[in-house]
Amino acid sequence: MASTLADINSQIKKHDEQIAQLRKQAEELRNQERAGVIEELRKKIAEYGLTAADLKLATRSGKKATTSIVAVKSAAKYRSPTGETWSGGRGRKPRWITEALAAGKSLSDFEIR
Repeated sequence: MASTLADINSQIKKHDEQIAQLRKQAEELRNQERAGVIEELRKKIAEYGLTAADLKLATRSGKKATTSIVAVKSAAKYRSPTGETWSGGRGRKPRWITEALAAGKSLSDFEIR
């Protein structure tokens, strides 16, 4: 059974219309499900008194909501004579450490005991 180019183009057009219709149906179903999920979440948020900060969500201004939980810092392992501290973790060494090491001191001179 031989098909002409016009027949094939007609079938393609028919299938494209079906695809568009199915995509529209899928979007409508998704919106209905989404509305249900939103309502369920609103109930849970109200029930537990949650805030945007609790959920770590962005605020309307686009900035991330601040949380009441403070990031845990590593315990200080070294202290300068002026009271500055350093955990000895990754990253650049503080200036007071690099200057002291350049002056011939060692890290053990600043260890917190």
